[in-house]
Amino acid sequence: MTEFESSASENSEPEIIYEDKNFLGISKPAGLLVHSINEKIRSEPTLASWLVQRYPEVKKVGDNPEIRPGIVHRLDRETSGVMLIPRTQEYFEYFKNLFKTRQIKKIYLALVSGEPKTKEGVIDKPIGIKNGSIKRSVHSEKMKKNAVTRYKVKKTFIHGGLPYSLLEVEPETGRTHQIRVHLASIGHPIAGDKLYGGKGWANLGGNLMLHAYSIEFSLPAQAGRPNGRRFKLEAEPRPSFSSF
Repeated sequence: MTEFESSASENSEPEIIYEDKNFLGISKPAGLLVHSINEKIRSEPTLASWLVQRYPEVKKVGDNPEIRPGIVHRLDRETSGVMLIPRTQEYFEYFKNLFKTRQIKKIYLALVSGEPKTKEGVIDKPIGIKNGSIKRSVHSEKMKKNAVTRYKVKKTFIHGGLPYSLLEVEPETGRTHQIRVHLASIGHPIAGDKLYGGKGWANLGGNLMLHAYSIEFSLPAQAGRPNGRRFKLEAEPRPSFSSF
């Protein structure tokens, strides 16, 4: 039995949604850590350890493969959804540049409390780190970075006598906790967000109701296709999200 399989009751296994010789598309379950903080801390299974078990070539892929093998971008532990995993250093560098230059389009689904005033909106608020904590805030000046998030209201409804909205969210930047911080800053925290949701919404729905639904980008140019071709991966939300 592997380290990952021994903890199956705590974390469901990632799902492969696309595979070729250059990269993988996987659907990460909520509750699974992407990678350990450092190589000395291996106290729980991670997506990185799962990848190494099944795709040993990723051991040599990345900026710091000893700690983050095959990891070119991250999702919060509580966030589920689609991720790109390069299997070669060449594709790692290619994807890294796409993320850095904002050439990758990411769409999330978020179930939030209340109903936004407008059906579409842009949240353009720099995000910093709160002193003495891991929390981010639009009111903190420490290590402040620009952050922009777009959203569309897909559906509104009442559950348990309280209003909710399902949003389609597109982050233009990739700051830590960006979507969670931005939506909370406009008074619509994500259901199940124990860090930014406040007491009224902390345990609603169990897990954090944030899902990385799709990721879209251009493949490297090839002979006869100088601009590459567009490629899109989608991961359906987990049943508990869909049935809420």
